[in-house]
Amino acid sequence: MASPINAVLCALVAAAFWSVLGYAIARHLLPRVLALGAAPVLGWACFSAASLPFLGLIGFSAAAVIGLAALGLVLAGISLLRPPAAPGPPTDLKWLVAAAIAAAAILALAPTLALLPKYSESGVHLAAPIFDHSKIAVIDAMTRQGLPPVNPVFAEVGADGAGHLAYYYLWHFSAAVLALPLHISGWEADIGLTWFTAFASLTLMMAFAVWLSRRAAAAFLVVALAASASLREVLSFFFGNYGLEPFLQWPNGFAGWLFQSAWVPQHLMAASGAIAAVLLLAHYAQRPGLSTIVTLALVVAASFESSAFVGGVTFAIAALAVAPLLFSAIEAKRRVTAILGLALAGALALGLAAPFIRDQLAFIATRGSDGAIGIYPFEVLGEMFPPTLRRVLDLPAYWLILLPLEFPASFLAGAIALLAMLGARTSTTEWTAARLLGVLAGAGLAISWLLVSRLGDNNDLALRAILPAAMILIAFAAAGMLAAPQRGRRRAIAACAFVGLMLSLPDAAMMIYGNWRGSAAADAALFAQTPELWAAVRRHAAAGARVANNPLFLQDLTPWPANMSWALLADRSSCFAGREMAIPFAALSSERRDAINDQFIRVFAGEAQPGDVGEFAAKYGCAVVVVVPQDGAWANDSFAASADYRLAESRDDRWRIYVKKQ
Repeated sequence: MASPINAVLCALVAAAFWSVLGYAIARHLLPRVLALGAAPVLGWACFSAASLPFLGLIGFSAAAVIGLAALGLVLAGISLLRPPAAPGPPTDLKWLVAAAIAAAAILALAPTLALLPKYSESGVHLAAPIFDHSKIAVIDAMTRQGLPPVNPVFAEVGADGAGHLAYYYLWHFSAAVLALPLHISGWEADIGLTWFTAFASLTLMMAFAVWLSRRAAAAFLVVALAASASLREVLSFFFGNYGLEPFLQWPNGFAGWLFQSAWVPQHLMAASGAIAAVLLLAHYAQRPGLSTIVTLALVVAASFESSAFVGGVTFAIAALAVAPLLFSAIEAKRRVTAILGLALAGALALGLAAPFIRDQLAFIATRGSDGAIGIYPFEVLGEMFPPTLRRVLDLPAYWLILLPLEFPASFLAGAIALLAMLGARTSTTEWTAARLLGVLAGAGLAISWLLVSRLGDNNDLALRAILPAAMILIAFAAAGMLAAPQRGRRRAIAACAFVGLMLSLPDAAMMIYGNWRGSAAADAALFAQTPELWAAVRRHAAAGARVANNPLFLQDLTPWPANMSWALLADRSSCFAGREMAIPFAALSSERRDAINDQFIRVFAGEAQPGDVGEFAAKYGCAVVVVVPQDGAWANDSFAASADYRLAESRDDRWRIYVKKQ
């Protein structure tokens, strides 16, 4: 199981290294306040985006990672010796640093708790967000087999691109960068990087709010607003647990910072990168320079390589809308040179992200769906309304019901603050940044409102595109409470934020409690014993071998049936890890994915058809097969009589391990 001590070590190393590296870069590009707050994001983005192709060429090893990190620290030291860019408006930096270190670090623990194993007398429990961290298998695959990463979920022998991972995996690569030299597991690295991601996103929002308002207290307000959640819990108290169901859709992951930081930190980091990129653009308009161009390219590439939905679709649409505003903010005599610089930044970013873009396009083509993205209003209202009327009413309900419901402390308050600050010009750079970030927020809100992704069961585009908007509105609300142009507006912003925060605290408390306590599961006792099982499997499976086990093994550990025991503990690739894990990773049509899923389930249920076991060996490359008493195949074992496998190890009432015959 994951060790909290190792996870803490990983988090501290990440925060120290990437913050120092990022500040060494940011102090020459941004005012001191923004440089301090954006340092973790910029350090992570620049190092990760630059080191990935380099390590892919020289080999991914602990020595190579340590060497690159040492080189980065040397360059950072040289940069720190140089005088910084002109400082921004005076700010009480002591309070800012205290807020960043204490408040942000503490709140960042809330999503991190969800990923830790929870021990009790009945066994080991998991919290619901661990479901989306099944991608820990990707981290282990990189530390075990290097770069480019293999697809740990599925590979078909002889197929085009067999075993190749087509996924935006940069966030998981950075976890592997931490895991390899620290000699920790992918699970532990995932926990540590999740904390760092939450911490980095908070310091970025805090710094922007302080810079915009020129009040250090804005940093504390950001932390308070980020801790808000939905109104669903308090409304359920008055209307009952099912009182909202016929009127509204069930919650589906469309939520704010506190929820998404635990479930999808890779998308949160991409949102942080998108915001940092816009801040760099705002300052580039005033002070164009080659260092800003290179940094911007790395940050944009890192954002896309961590989330095609946030750093790709959302940022690309926002960039098109931002361009006219940005060009108008550049002095006419420098406009041509600045535009050429931006074109160079775009070309560099595209060059770095080209392998990811190619893989995503190939993945979409293989899926064979009717386009990856379509136009379809976000579903808000429930079955109380007739379908035709519901589709029409969903359009205004998104703005009038869903956004105030899910972002009660920041949507109205942030929108009022944004409009107020746009109406009153302060310094040119601050006003430009406010306008550009307002466009990014608007793009995220509009994309979630009208666009739908068709590659999976969920509309992941809408669920993740909202993240930059959620973060921006938190920062504007915090700044607006202290620095909106008129006292009446400041009071209105504060009232909306305070009321929304208070009403959302029950949901926030329940969420944090669930992250800490975990979910009861009938398989908790058996899960506690599985590290021994997977250690036995590794004795018979080489580092590059693929393992077959029941995709439904311990399926009640998470809200949706997933092969979590394998993902968290196996440290070996799977022949087919199950439907849920194949959705984001396997380039298969939905029909073929379901057929393979059915095949694996029936074999381990003891209902194998002629040829099934032979396909395990020849078609799916299963070098090792593990059967446990919970499988129907334990009593009706097709592998025992197979000509393709031999029994390598058997422990009564625990497991049987079969190895493919040579």
